[in-house]
Amino acid sequence: MSKPVVTIVGRPNVGKSTLLNRIAQKRIAIVENLSGITRDRVYADGEWLGRAFRVVDTGGIEFEDDEHPMMPQIIRQVNQAISEANVLVFVVDGRDGLTSTDMEVAGLLRRSGKPIVLAVNKVENPDKIDLYEFYRLGIGEPIAVSAEHGKNTGDLLDEIIAYFPKQQEKVEEPEDIIRIAVVGKPNVGKSSLVNKILGEERVIVSNIPGTTRDAIDVYFEKDENNYVLIDTAGMRRKKKVEDPVEYYSVLRSLNAIEGSDVVLMLIDAASGVTEQDKKIAGYAHEAGRGMLIIVNKWDLITKDNDTTKAFIKSIREELSFLSYAPILFISAKTGQRVNKIFELVNFVANQHAQRISTGLLNEVIQEAIVMNRPPSRKGQSLKILYATQVGVKPPKIVVFVNDPERLHFSYERYLENKIREAFGFEGTPVWFSIKKREKEEK
Repeated sequence: MSKPVVTIVGRPNVGKSTLLNRIAQKRIAIVENLSGITRDRVYADGEWLGRAFRVVDTGGIEFEDDEHPMMPQIIRQVNQAISEANVLVFVVDGRDGLTSTDMEVAGLLRRSGKPIVLAVNKVENPDKIDLYEFYRLGIGEPIAVSAEHGKNTGDLLDEIIAYFPKQQEKVEEPEDIIRIAVVGKPNVGKSSLVNKILGEERVIVSNIPGTTRDAIDVYFEKDENNYVLIDTAGMRRKKKVEDPVEYYSVLRSLNAIEGSDVVLMLIDAASGVTEQDKKIAGYAHEAGRGMLIIVNKWDLITKDNDTTKAFIKSIREELSFLSYAPILFISAKTGQRVNKIFELVNFVANQHAQRISTGLLNEVIQEAIVMNRPPSRKGQSLKILYATQVGVKPPKIVVFVNDPERLHFSYERYLENKIREAFGFEGTPVWFSIKKREKEEK
């Protein structure tokens, strides 16, 4: 049995994201004292009294907001979240009192036919709030809470889980989930790609920079494999990031990179590799993530027989530190070659987790030494004693030598190339650690 889904709905700035973070017991959704911060559906895991569930934060609804260009898309996202919910949590603002928008949202929720729990938020002092006016919503008894301070959220959760199926099997996440982060600068097509993969408008797509703010996690299965697809906010240069909302968006994007297995680094075919692309790719490389370079909007490029070859050459020159990463040319808009992404994702994930036995590794190392002996430095020779792999994701190899200072970086690169020739490690960085063997074996 899948986990029950709890969807949080309400008008802007009533504290929906704060409540999601409180239930999940971690800061997942961005919280600022501004309306319209959340736009896409944001998912998190919750648990109360042994009952596990998924909780969904949604964008704030304003039915008559003509100034918000994405409001129609936000409302479509909310309707989708309502349709997949087992229980709806309607959040209103106790300080503001009942509003006409609250009445309209209540009508939308009642028409869904789903169980509704009414949460009157921002009630730090119940004596100063008139709860009785919220009975006019026709939903039931209001529960006064303070999501920010955690007040009465236990009572709210008691009411929520009362609507769950009586018999709930324990749901465990599969251990073989591959976490995929989709990253790139603004307007490169990240959200369009996520929607094309999923076959639905899962995240809002707009030409307005900064449309995606939270890192959006989507769990799904494909060809009997389990994935989490993470759409991230577009990352601009630091000096251009002044908005605190965008600042936290970038932090979540970096956290998404850190927590992923494979990163899809999107490049805009029209602009080629930019300085910002180099920085974003550098974050993923330094984090040791598996990497795929995805050139999007390839359908917009006028091509001849040498176009692809020239573009690959340019990428290899500009992103020389990602020489191990496969390159795929796609169009998220038309779906061109999008189906090939998961074949490469699975391959890179396996390479990222590959482990080589110490015996095989040292055979390759010794053969490399015979072919090209380490150069002497200051008349003293370097002795490479042995190597062993000590970790995966990314592969971590420790090389023991008599004196680490005598190992030139160029020879270390030579050894890495020989190891890659023998074992692949395509799509993943390989981390080397050079250590001194205190006592050489005879």
